[in-house]
Amino acid sequence: MTISNTTAHVLLKKEGRVATVVFNRPEVLNAMNEDTFRQFRDVLDEITTSDVDVVVLCGNGKGFSSGGDLKSMLSNTDETAFGPVMDLISEVVIKLYTLPKIVISAIHGPAAGIGFSFALASDFVLAHESGVLAMNFIGIGLIPDGGAHYFLEKRLGEAKAKQLIWEGKKLDSAQALEMGLVDEVVYGDFEKEIKERVKNILQKPVSAMIQTKQIYCENNLESLKNVLLFEKNGQGAMRKTSDHQEGVQAFLQKRLPVFTGK
Repeated sequence: MTISNTTAHVLLKKEGRVATVVFNRPEVLNAMNEDTFRQFRDVLDEITTSDVDVVVLCGNGKGFSSGGDLKSMLSNTDETAFGPVMDLISEVVIKLYTLPKIVISAIHGPAAGIGFSFALASDFVLAHESGVLAMNFIGIGLIPDGGAHYFLEKRLGEAKAKQLIWEGKKLDSAQALEMGLVDEVVYGDFEKEIKERVKNILQKPVSAMIQTKQIYCENNLESLKNVLLFEKNGQGAMRKTSDHQEGVQAFLQKRLPVFTGK
């Protein structure tokens, strides 16, 4: 999706029963910082109380989201900020997962890291043929967050989820579809095809669909909350490792990291 530039990191457009939520930092492939998470939370709050039935989540410019804004995180040396940011991410994930609407993630270009986690929290994950998906925290010595451990296990099972996380490799849309990470690959005019999928949903008894969603959410919510807490604690521990420091330096220096397992 391409839209005119604006200072908001997350945009909301409502048309009748449909809301489109757009990650809007195209100059950094929609990398996410604390302001992005906060604005996303506020947008989800607004949608929750609206008469919208379907939400489309997408990115402005050349991709869905390249993940967390590493340069922004490195510029903040206040370690006391880590816990509140992780709590904010958890709040966003819970709001997104339990949103009493039908949510479609429409992925084009990169969907990596926390951006990929958010996509997996939706009800339908649709990828354009240009999509490139990666749960690539391992490259900087970190673990996935944003509930990724939970959502990946739901889609892949524990063994395959672990292997995907440990490999951290990029997957094209066809590979992601074959694994079950996305529900459909769309070729050609992405926006046109997404509108068609939305139209089909709106012709169904959406209230019954949402009731089914809420039953699953109520049944699974405590498990998701536990995973989010485990991710927060685990990520905090990983940030203190030598491997994480090496991964960050390698990223900044544009070289391959040399990990030691410490």
